[in-house]
Formats: sequence, C-alpha cells, structure tokens
Amino acid sequence: MKLNNNYRNLKESYLFSEVARRVSAYAAEHPDRKIIKLGIGDVTRPLAPAVVAAMQKAAGELGDASTFRGYGPEQGYAFLREAIAGAYAEKCVSIASDEVFVGDGAKSDLGNILDLFDPACEVLIPDPVYPVYVDTNVMQGRNIRFIDANEQNGFLPLPDPSVSADLIYICSPNNPTGAAYDRAGLTAWVEYALGHGALILFDAAYERFISDPSIPSSIFQIPGAEKCAIEFCSFSKTAGFTGVRCGYTVIPHTVVFDSVQLSKWWLRRQTTKFNGVSYVTQRGAEAVFSPEGRAQSQEAISVYLGNARKISDALGELGIWRVGGVHSPYVWLRCPGGDSWAFFDRLLTEANVVGTPGAGFGKNGQGYFRLTGFGTPEATAEALERLRTVDLG
Repeated sequence: MKLNNNYRNLKESYLFSEVARRVSAYAAEHPDRKIIKLGIGDVTRPLAPAVVAAMQKAAGELGDASTFRGYGPEQGYAFLREAIAGAYAEKCVSIASDEVFVGDGAKSDLGNILDLFDPACEVLIPDPVYPVYVDTNVMQGRNIRFIDANEQNGFLPLPDPSVSADLIYICSPNNPTGAAYDRAGLTAWVEYALGHGALILFDAAYERFISDPSIPSSIFQIPGAEKCAIEFCSFSKTAGFTGVRCGYTVIPHTVVFDSVQLSKWWLRRQTTKFNGVSYVTQRGAEAVFSPEGRAQSQEAISVYLGNARKISDALGELGIWRVGGVHSPYVWLRCPGGDSWAFFDRLLTEANVVGTPGAGFGKNGQGYFRLTGFGTPEATAEALERLRTVDLG
C-alpha cells in the first residue's frame, strides 16, 4: 500500500491552524487577558430573521409526513437554483438554473473542481493568496506558477502574455488583501484566458460587499467569460452561513474544453461524491434572496464594512500603509518592522489582538498583515484603542 506522496509537499501546518495554536498557547498562559480576534474571517452577526424563519418552517415540514422529504438532488433543489439564477439576472447576467450547482461552501467546491482536470495542467495563482488554492493543487501534484501581487500593482496583478497556464485563480474582492478588480482588469484576464485556452476559477465569495456598480461582482459581467470561467460563491460571509454551510458554483454550458461540456462532468462528479445540501439549509439560503432576507443580510454586511473602514482609518492615523476595507471586510497593511509573524506576536502579547500574518498567504505576503471587519463594532473599537497604545515604530 502506498500513500499520495504529494501530501509530503504540503506545509506542516495550515495557516489558520497555526494562528489558533499560538493564540491558545498564549491564552493558557494568560487566562486573565481578554483577547480580541480580528484574524480568521468568521462572522459575528446572527442569521437574518427571514433566514431563521425559513429554516424553522422547513424543519417543521420534515416533521410532517405530508411534507417530509428524503434525499434531495445533488445539484440542489430547483427553488434555490432558480433564486440564484434570478440574482444573476439582476446583474444583467443570463444564467440558467441548471448551470447552478449548490454545495456546502466555496472552499469545498474550489478544491473538488480539480477532480475534472489532469494533474499535468499548469496552474497560475496570484501571490499572496488564499492557501486553499495552493494546497489543493499541491495535493494533486500540479505545477504551480505564481504571479506577483504587490504594492506596485495594488495587489491586483494583470496577466503576462508570455506566461502560459491552464487553470487561473482569481479572487475579487480578494482574500487576503481586500483589493477588487475593476472592469478593465477582469477584461484583461478574460482575454488572456480566451487567447491561451485557459480556464478561470473565479472566487466571488465576497461579491455582496461591493457597492460600487463600476466594480464587477461576477466574472460573467465580462463579455467572453461565459466561455472560459467557472464562478464559486458562498453564503458564509454574505449571509452569515459559516456555521450553516452553503454555497454554489456556476458553470455555463458554453464552458467547453476538449469537446467536453464541463457542467456535465461536474454534475457527474457531484452525483457520485456529494450527497447534497440539506433541505433546511437550502430553504434558508433561498430566503437570503427574498426582499426581507436581502435587507437583513445587508445590515450585517454594512456593519462589517463599517468596522473595516474604521480599521483602515485608524491605521491611516498611525501612518501605516494599507489597502482594502472598501469593497471587502479585509484590511491589508504593511507591517511596522517588516516581519509578519513578529508583528503577529507583538499584537498578541502587547495588545491582546489577533490578526493574520501575511507570510501565511505566500512569499509576497511577508511583511504584511490582514485584519478583518468581522468582529462586533464594540470589539473592533476596543481593538483599535489598544493598537493606538502599542509602539508601532
């Protein structure tokens, strides 16, 4: 019996596991300290009342023989897929409901989609980047090429025509930097993909944080993307589903490679390896698109964006370079002192505030740091007061 030795090429500890380990160790040594966590992007606002009501009603239906449901369709119930397609129509994007696949979150689908592609495919990933993009390809033994995201390009790199790739990862608004591509930037990537016969894997998990209509919230708002892109989205951050688990992947029928309609292969993969998302969860997700659900979810998003703006403003007052916090709950800052993990330890021990070291997102993340707006307004305000007492010189 042999193991998949590609796992030996993974870093020993997943970034957020290492953050949690260091925080736990410090908390155990200082049980009297109140630690404020602005690191891992978990939500703090409760589910919208419309969502809770829909889930309660759905649970009641499962307790009644006349409305009970057993196994559901692996690609999602029609009512949710139609609601998602309707939301795209409001963006002037035509998506058929059978091009929508409901899953348990963008993270899972971003990893599982790789089942469709040969391990020899070349992968192009911006650096710094959400670690899941890298690790899932390392697990399958793919060759990864990195494209530099840095201060000079606003952490929004554009394609290099001389570099070839088969799979391209784009996240906008970006995790970890919070930067968002404008229409021209995404158009450049779509044209590159079309010209190179490549496929864009577009992570739109933070799309509802975009308030500026000039900033695309879907790759399919760019002409030609319907032939060269798959979009992944999640209810986790936009509707507080981090503990509920639901997301969706959109694969237009026009995405065809090697004479294969990828939506058919993805459906085949899901019907074999995935049991679907629970009926109760999907009814809750459907309610997110109701007028009440949208308004209530937007209230939470406004709180998170307000927190991010306050973080950005406070860093500006302290003379610290930063990006993000406008169309994203994340603020990406340059570390005073230049070392990400050293800055992490300083904030933890001197201010009892937790963030995420940029070095964990790639080599270009070294010297940078991520703070999130997902805390409560009260905790965020207290954290910023503590930051002002730390010597950041």
